[in-house]
Amino acid sequence: MTTSIVPQLIVSGAMMGLIYALVAYGFQLTYATSRSINFGQGELVMVSAFFSLTLTKLGLPYWLMIPGGLLFGVVLGLFVERAAVRLALEQKSEGWVLLTIIMGLFFFSAAENIWGRDDQPFPTPITSDALHVLGISITPLEISVAVGVFTIMGLIELFKRTTLLGKAFEAVSVDRDAAELMGISTTHTVMLSYGLSGLSAAVAGILVSPITTVGPTMASVLVLKAFSVAVVAGLDSGFGVVLVGLFLGSLESLTSYYVGSGWREAPGLVLLILALAVRPTGVFGKAVIRKV
Repeated sequence: MTTSIVPQLIVSGAMMGLIYALVAYGFQLTYATSRSINFGQGELVMVSAFFSLTLTKLGLPYWLMIPGGLLFGVVLGLFVERAAVRLALEQKSEGWVLLTIIMGLFFFSAAENIWGRDDQPFPTPITSDALHVLGISITPLEISVAVGVFTIMGLIELFKRTTLLGKAFEAVSVDRDAAELMGISTTHTVMLSYGLSGLSAAVAGILVSPITTVGPTMASVLVLKAFSVAVVAGLDSGFGVVLVGLFLGSLESLTSYYVGSGWREAPGLVLLILALAVRPTGVFGKAVIRKV
């Protein structure tokens, strides 16, 4: 085995790791405002991808399909908040855990009945012909993943820091009770976070589908890896999920090549176990000091 293949494996794996980071970012958005996580986030990625594929098959141009798919993702996120999260939060219970899992199962069953169980190719005008940069082959499809992930995360962060709604988002993230006393509607802010989470899921679906195809099971492994990234990085660090996502994607690629494809899922599980055992707040997370 030559070492010349190592940079290629790292770059290729890192591009997939960015998708994990984007899905993990969706976890962070909802956790920040409500301390809740949509465990059906992977199914939002899958259903949004199927819906976008349907728009394409109906003849909608690719660049017009994208806003349609993103809007659908936002609607899905808002639906999950209203149907599975809001009542549990109002009752101050942990019922959202089970309810979001049930919602995920519902979306999975709906996808199988509407679009079938077979994987389907996702057409894209972006070429898959490899470009060679410093001896490393990279395709425009992979470049589009990096551009899409950094663009959507950058726009959301810009929105949170520069707009009135975004500042309300940040206020609720810091102290929900104080934000309510200042007249900020926490219910609407949580809705916003779930809408943005659905948006990030739709972007992930549109970006990854041309590479992996679209199928009902595409979310099952994806969401586990994204959850590992979120926990390892910390559920309050957007910068951290990018770094951990890149690292996990590269580590998976190297493990698959040198150890065997059957061990590809092992790095994410090992990182998750280590994070929970050694640093539950995450590598980039901050320990919470409680006054008694």
